[in-house]
Amino acid sequence: MTASPAPARQHTVADSPYGPLTLVATDGVLAGLYMTGQRHRPPEETFGTQDPGPFAEVLRQLDAYFAGELTEFDLPLHLHGTPFQRSVWAELRRIPYGETRSYGELAELLGKPGASRAVGLANGKNPIGIIVPCHRVIGASGGLTGYGGGLERKQRLLSFERGTHDAVPALF
Repeated sequence: MTASPAPARQHTVADSPYGPLTLVATDGVLAGLYMTGQRHRPPEETFGTQDPGPFAEVLRQLDAYFAGELTEFDLPLHLHGTPFQRSVWAELRRIPYGETRSYGELAELLGKPGASRAVGLANGKNPIGIIVPCHRVIGASGGLTGYGGGLERKQRLLSFERGTHDAVPALF
């Protein structure tokens, strides 16, 4: 019996209003979008070869998003995580553009009302930031809480989606 070949991994780096974004694909499907200095960012050596080939549609949709022309991404994603993490990430994708939910609200929606802390941990491990909009999750009091890309980026993304981004100075 022979072992299955390791999945092919490629990456590219794209400029954005929020700093450079590292895009990672597994077998040609987006598996990661990481910001500079992001918490839980995998080591660079795991990103595979540098090849922009698999990312044309991802880049097109990101450009449209940053131009304010796209409010919902339509991309195949390779989300590697536990079943609970994947359920949280699926719920994140249901949060409408420009809106927020609390960790507790997400836990309720998942049928696990006492799991807001676990939701927060899964949210923090989201491998595809922006596209899987973990920045749309806030604390129960309505305040900003942790964000792997930094609270300044989270505030800027939320302000951008609410149409008030001119009020937030560029940080990157």
